[in-house]
Amino acid sequence: MIRVVIENLLLFLAPTVIYVAYIYLSRRGKVTPQNVLDEAPLIWLCAAGAALVVITLLTFGSTSGGKPGQTYEPPVLRDGKIVPGKLK
Repeated sequence: MIRVVIENLLLFLAPTVIYVAYIYLSRRGKVTPQNVLDEAPLIWLCAAGAALVVITLLTFGSTSGGKPGQTYEPPVLRDGKIVPGKLK
């Protein structure tokens, strides 16, 4: 459960981390991280992070997995042809 929380938290914070790193590196140390955060468009960064989390959750929530007890057989190469993977 903690893995899911950490993944979602990292997805939410990713736009802010990328923004701070970009500004900090583009100004070549002329600014402190605190000044970058004071000037940052935090509303837009939070909205981008929330959208990223929602899109990820919808994507993974819409995919179906196998039933309990099923095993996945990966694709294999037989007689020069790729046999697709399947759930058994």
